[in-house]
Amino acid sequence: MPLKKADRRIYVLDTNVLIHDPTALFRFEEHDVFLPMTVLEELDHIKQGPSENARNARQVSRFLNELIERNGSERLERGIRLARPQGLMLGTPKEIGRLFFETNGVGHARDGRGGDDRILAAILDLRTREKARPVVLVSKDINMRIKARIHNVPAEDYENDRALDDFSLLYTGHAELPARFWDRHPEVRSWSERGHTHYEVKLRKDEDWYPHQCLWLPGDEGLEFRVMRVEGGRAQLRILDDYAGGSQSVWGVHARNREQNFALNLLMDPEVDFVTLLGTAGTGKTLLALAAGLAQTMDQQRYREIIMTRATVAVGEDIGFLPGTEEEKMTPWMGALTDNLEVLAHPQEGGAWGRQATNDLLASRIKIRSMNFMRGRTFLSRWVIIDEAQNLTPKQMKTLLTRAGPGTKMICLGNVEQIDTPYLTETTSGLTYAVDRFKAWEHSAHVTLRRGERSRLADFASESL
Repeated sequence: MPLKKADRRIYVLDTNVLIHDPTALFRFEEHDVFLPMTVLEELDHIKQGPSENARNARQVSRFLNELIERNGSERLERGIRLARPQGLMLGTPKEIGRLFFETNGVGHARDGRGGDDRILAAILDLRTREKARPVVLVSKDINMRIKARIHNVPAEDYENDRALDDFSLLYTGHAELPARFWDRHPEVRSWSERGHTHYEVKLRKDEDWYPHQCLWLPGDEGLEFRVMRVEGGRAQLRILDDYAGGSQSVWGVHARNREQNFALNLLMDPEVDFVTLLGTAGTGKTLLALAAGLAQTMDQQRYREIIMTRATVAVGEDIGFLPGTEEEKMTPWMGALTDNLEVLAHPQEGGAWGRQATNDLLASRIKIRSMNFMRGRTFLSRWVIIDEAQNLTPKQMKTLLTRAGPGTKMICLGNVEQIDTPYLTETTSGLTYAVDRFKAWEHSAHVTLRRGERSRLADFASESL
């Protein structure tokens, strides 16, 4: 049933909302959208350059121009229908709202006020003219929302891109099985295949498993499984390889805890094309990804080389002020790579000369690339590590993952407790988005690493400070 006009809200969009998501214009269903002139000015200032923000500003301008051309500029004061552009896959709304612009110049007056104050002036003027309708500010800027509430203006964060309502609900990639697991599954079929023991069990109502989820039995038995397939109410499990001790290791690296063993099993499986590793500092994310990459690039010749990149705080911004080539410009950001290579490059003989030769050999197979130049590229048979992925937006994550060509495996590493990108949160990070969207895909896997393995000093500092 269509809403009455008095029930239709007017959402005033801040500039940062449109920069964050250019399609925000079309995401308010039957409600109306209002753009102050200050927002258009700020978009105009941002649109120059190759950055992600500039591209988004240009996209907003194209959307607005298309809407005006389609409806005619003479209808601006009455509002123009927010009909979604062809090809924009956002679902079909029951009703379409209208877009209004600030036309009286109240918030546009150049009286020395800042952009936030001019936007608030436009909102207050709008409220006096639309007394019967609720007017709500939508902004990613916390301070802007505080200012609005001081002026008794309702303000909300833009939450349309949230992957989850609560970060604690994020899929961890592993779970503990009940102690009486076998008693709960009397009809079990088991067999051996290529040196691995497999089980097939019938799923119970309380068992919601995903492909490549890792499971373990508590107690003395201590078995660890991986869900290989979930189909027709049945799940196929396989006992995991044990990289924790003995002769089995990955490039000399042994798993120091259960989650690290899960991660190494998934990283070493060529059938898994995409792996995400979440964890705080010191849990071994980069070391495990590099060790598995070197083992499959140098020893098994499965991949041609390792590509390593990371989300610099200003991802997509110009790094031209740094001297040298693309790789040399990225080197200051790659301290984690250098530190972990020192652990992995440990020749048994040859002394200093042997260590240098090993470092040179490894360096020749590891390429450092900037995210600035990822558009248009395709990686063929590469092992791609994306570090600090928590600083990516969902759109930037999509841009990177679509660079994967045949035979390429991508690994995203990150710690959502250390998000540096403005306006991103734990629930809107591109890494959280990827974990949630890929969890049911049969060629992806995720592990949340929980235990730090650096030193007792680092562990105590992490817990106490």
